[in-house]
Amino acid sequence: MRAHPRRQTLQGGLLAFVACAASAGVFAQTAASDDAAALATSQAAITRQLGDYQFVDQRGQAFRLSDLSGKPVVLSLVYSSCYYVCSGLTVHLRDVSKVARKALGPDSFTVLTVGFDTPNDTPERMRLFAQDRGADMPGWYFASTDAATLERLTRDVGFTYRASPKGFDHITQTTVIDRAGRVVLQVYGQDFNPPNLVEPLKRLIRGQEIERGTLAGMIRSVKLFCTIYDPASGRYRFDYSIVADAIAGILALGMVAIAIAISWRNSH
Repeated sequence: MRAHPRRQTLQGGLLAFVACAASAGVFAQTAASDDAAALATSQAAITRQLGDYQFVDQRGQAFRLSDLSGKPVVLSLVYSSCYYVCSGLTVHLRDVSKVARKALGPDSFTVLTVGFDTPNDTPERMRLFAQDRGADMPGWYFASTDAATLERLTRDVGFTYRASPKGFDHITQTTVIDRAGRVVLQVYGQDFNPPNLVEPLKRLIRGQEIERGTLAGMIRSVKLFCTIYDPASGRYRFDYSIVADAIAGILALGMVAIAIAISWRNSH
């Protein structure tokens, strides 16, 4: 018996729907697997000591990563023809960097953005990329490099990318490097919360670059200890309650020391 034409159409539509759903499921599983692999690669880079890669900045000047040692480096990787994710990340990083420099000091860290589309991300293209996003500012290098160097850099910092019909698919990560050239943190997303980057920078600076034994060093230490992020204003502000607590603690210790000294003197 021949099936009714309408029934054949419904069956065909159902089979097509099931096939599409199955394909979508496979695609979603593949995408999730790719995301997990990229995240694992990124996290595996933490604590890794980086090499001394050579770059050319947006002004055509050659430099090495070792030239930036002595202070934390915030590293992002972009391609200059990306007008959505890479552009959004750079603009956001510009705004967060301004917040961080106000809280931690204008020369407290360096930002390095490297173009990973090596045939096209020339120094001139990187200069225009920075200029168009208002990010061409002191302490921020927009750099080009050769394919071999880029391969080593991306492997060492755990950055995953691949060519796609629309350009490149890549993990959106910002890598924090300590003053000795070691990866210490990965920050993900193009619009991360400012404290996710500023707080680790504050700890790095506080732990490794604070001057000690001088009044200026003590003032700088207090500033670093007592700045907290205010989400309402989008800025870091001075938290006087921490200072008050510290002073109260010092006074209390002083009173205890005086009491011990008086007791010791009376006993003798």
